[in-house]
Amino acid sequence: MKRLVALLLSVVLAAGLLSGCQEEETVYVPTGDGLTWDENTTPTSGITEQEMSLPYYPDRSLNPYKCGDYINQNLFDLIYQGLFAVDADYDVYPVLCKSYSLSKDMKTYTFYLTEATFPDGDVLTAADVAASLKAAMKSEIYKGRFGYVKSVGTTEDGAVTVQLETPYENFPVLLDVPIVKQSQLDAERPLGTGPYLYETYEEQLRLRRRTDWWCAAALPVTSEHIRLVEGQNTSQLRDEFEFSDLGLVTADPGSGSYVDFHSDYELWDCETGIFLYLGCNSKSGVLSTKEIRTALTYAIDRDTIVETYYRGFAYSAVLPASPQSPWYNAGLAQKYAYDPAKLTQAVADANLASKEVTLLVNTDDTIRLRVARSIAQALNQCGLKVTTSELNGEDYLEALEKGKYDLYLGQTKLSSNMDLSAFYDSEGTLSFGGMSDTAIYALCLDALANAGNYYTLHQEVLEDGMLCPILFRSYAIFAQRGLFSDLNPARDSVFFYHMGKTLADVEITED
Repeated sequence: MKRLVALLLSVVLAAGLLSGCQEEETVYVPTGDGLTWDENTTPTSGITEQEMSLPYYPDRSLNPYKCGDYINQNLFDLIYQGLFAVDADYDVYPVLCKSYSLSKDMKTYTFYLTEATFPDGDVLTAADVAASLKAAMKSEIYKGRFGYVKSVGTTEDGAVTVQLETPYENFPVLLDVPIVKQSQLDAERPLGTGPYLYETYEEQLRLRRRTDWWCAAALPVTSEHIRLVEGQNTSQLRDEFEFSDLGLVTADPGSGSYVDFHSDYELWDCETGIFLYLGCNSKSGVLSTKEIRTALTYAIDRDTIVETYYRGFAYSAVLPASPQSPWYNAGLAQKYAYDPAKLTQAVADANLASKEVTLLVNTDDTIRLRVARSIAQALNQCGLKVTTSELNGEDYLEALEKGKYDLYLGQTKLSSNMDLSAFYDSEGTLSFGGMSDTAIYALCLDALANAGNYYTLHQEVLEDGMLCPILFRSYAIFAQRGLFSDLNPARDSVFFYHMGKTLADVEITED
């Protein structure tokens, strides 16, 4: 559990969520798209279950490779499993992977699978896993993490092989991708090996706990059935939570559509990997001066930005890695901590006082717009004459690509290994304003091959100054008080659980 905040406010819900109810057990029949109750079967004895409901948006996909909505993605923890699971501290746990080996050149991984099953009784195969990984590689949701994957295949003894273009020590941290049945890759609700399955009951979609689930992991959710509440917008879901029986809602305090909750609840945060940063244009008159670029970091009051604009649901980051990750060195970060006098001095030493600087920002994100204005004000106080260039999405991207800025306030989602290659590769998707750098790109590859090299990489990034980290965002998880006794959210995983084994337990060491 990363953070638990218990808030008791004046409004208390009238309806309790822990009341018992009777449900009829009937058998299910497989369909091509999830499962449907067979109403003609004879019900068996009812069972008493904990009452629980979760939201979803029916107009947004429930296929894990097509869904970018965090509300719907919450359900995937209960339906699907990955080869591995990653906790809030970025520790990796094997799930569908029974054991694995890594070649001596660190470019070939071989994964052997556990005997997991789908709800229709079929056993998980290497073909299912390989097809799922290939689908993820084409998905807008996951493809960014697979940039160095050359090929995915299977072996005659039922293993999955992944060939990489570069040595990769920590590749398993990226393999928490949902695995689905190969024949249902394009289905709206494909089958997974997780503890729950989708089903339609009385014309309503809900989740049902599998009685035939292949493993006995302890789950934070214990309900036999989970009612799914159709969502329309953030306000409606908030009202369902406060005045009805919705058990849990995930919200984004960093979104302009965020609405405050006022009832009695328990509150957790869930890291997202969403990275907010300043990027420089090395061709601009002012930011071509390295001494000014490297001094920018001292003028950013990250803690104030986190509390003022993100309501505390973000982590201040001086280095380009999540402070929750093992690759964030607090000692190194302290060397570049908030000290605006250093930028003031650098501006004076370079005779750049009152030089005009344009800060580009996307107006489609109202929170980011407010942050940009606050940063502009802070830089002005240090002697630079900063004005914001506030453009909408398409115009913003055009200005970014054409270099019509000195600084830009950017946002991206970093993969779980905090790979920075996209910034420093000459063909990288985030390499704007002359940021590409062969030496720093080489350090990015060194960090992938050996996590001990992140310190050197981050130090060089800060000394180069083209990229100025600000924070990593989180989601807020609101739950009815007492509903969960053991909720431990991880990055992008509200209902995180694991099997108890570690990577060391399943790694096959080659002689």
